[in-house]
Amino acid sequence: MLESLHISNYALIDLIDIDFHPGFNVITGETGAGKSIILGALSLLLGARADTRVVTDPDTKSVIEAVFSVKDYPLLKEFCLQEDIEWDDDRCILRREISPAGRSRAFVNDSPVPLTKLREVSLHLIDIHSQHQNQLLSTPAFQLDVIDTLAGNSSRLKAYQVRFNALREAIKRLKTARARIERSREDEEFTRYQLEQIEELGLQRGEQAELERERDVMTNLASIKEALAKASGALDGDSGGALRLVEKAIEACNDLGDLLDASDAIPERLESAKIELADIASTFSVLDESLGADPAALASIEERLGAIYSLCHKHHVADADGLIDLRDSLREKLRALDSSDETLEELERDARRAKALAREAAQEISNARKEEAERFGRRLTEIAMPLGMKNLRCEISVTPADMTATGCDNVEFMVAFNKNQPLMPVGATASGGEISRLMLSIKSIIASRMQLPSIIFDEIDTGVSGDVANRMGQMMKDISENIQVTTITHLPQVASKGAHQYRVYKEDDEQSTHTRISLLSDEERVRSIAAMLGGADIDETAIAAARSLLAQG
Repeated sequence: MLESLHISNYALIDLIDIDFHPGFNVITGETGAGKSIILGALSLLLGARADTRVVTDPDTKSVIEAVFSVKDYPLLKEFCLQEDIEWDDDRCILRREISPAGRSRAFVNDSPVPLTKLREVSLHLIDIHSQHQNQLLSTPAFQLDVIDTLAGNSSRLKAYQVRFNALREAIKRLKTARARIERSREDEEFTRYQLEQIEELGLQRGEQAELERERDVMTNLASIKEALAKASGALDGDSGGALRLVEKAIEACNDLGDLLDASDAIPERLESAKIELADIASTFSVLDESLGADPAALASIEERLGAIYSLCHKHHVADADGLIDLRDSLREKLRALDSSDETLEELERDARRAKALAREAAQEISNARKEEAERFGRRLTEIAMPLGMKNLRCEISVTPADMTATGCDNVEFMVAFNKNQPLMPVGATASGGEISRLMLSIKSIIASRMQLPSIIFDEIDTGVSGDVANRMGQMMKDISENIQVTTITHLPQVASKGAHQYRVYKEDDEQSTHTRISLLSDEERVRSIAAMLGGADIDETAIAAARSLLAQG
């Protein structure tokens, strides 16, 4: 249940700390006193959009914090642990902070969380039913959710959605393959032509680089031979070559005799250098002899490179290796096209299997919906009829539909409020007051099935009076036997049913007006309900009537 609510620096509220109680809590107050402001602040904990205009003091952040008792709520505990949200077995604290600059921060049990996580946690803790939410009753999504909640379809829907997602993926793969194969078939002739062109060249990886090296050598043959001659002459020239100089150094070492340290092995090292230089000189000579002018070979290389360059340009690739990659890709494309019928048949089989599994799970959900729809229609009629709708008839229609993420059913609430009136969709025939009473009846039915600590009704009794108001109050009191109920009301018949009553009012100081809230004592409740009965002038008759209502409540 909601144990306490703290609001500071929010609109007309400078500071409010409210302690709530189990059972049925009632909030009353004059129109414009600030009841909607309190609900607006509380809605921020449900992930509503923050507006910096509500931050009254520009030097202080606005803070809204709610403390919930969460003993014996295993589903909420499981959710928080799965989402890696800090958990306490006794209490859950939700907090929202809005800075004057507009920055909003959210916390669960004092740990910062994204706003989406705050919203998910809060939906397990509290349901704020405001007047505009009555319009949900006419929406297919809400009607379907009600039936699924009562039918206990949560686990079935999770299992179905796994299969439905698998079906969507199978269909997506099939469509993608069909489109790809269709495009390939349209381009098959051109693809084969491209492949033939590349295959005619008989390319090898690295070939282009080797041809370009050979061409550069042949093109610069004269300068290369000149460089080889210089290098060879420097090593083994007739006069002053490196080899001749090393030989002279060796002869000089022989003349030095014992003056050289034997451990240095200088003569041997010089001899090794002579052998190495001679080998290098020989390599230069062999290379020089291998290089000869061959115009025909150069022309052949130029022709081969020209063909490669032309095809690279045509196919927008960098080099011959890119052409080889393209060739392999074209071959694979044609291989896939040749086996496309088998590929499509396999994907179609996968899609049929996935559809059969999804439909099997959807049918299980549909059966549960149909069984529950019949029970719910009878129960809704029984509960709502005493609320001033004595001729009410309700029927929950469950009809086949295309398979979607929620199954393969259309659910529609059909109602008739008058004798001999045909059943019609609830949104097309119900007035605002009738929708409010139907919605309260629905909440009454599902309250025992909801693992929800608290529910707040915001003037759900608008547009009713007399005995109907009394019955609506009793219904909310009955709901409070399963979960904590808080209602905002202007009706004395409803207010008298509450176990605790709070009054919202405005208070002025020297600078501004502030919204306040206080828990009323027994005597204060008498006078408050008397005022609701008789207006500003409270006489003994109104007091007696108020006491009578409270005694009945």
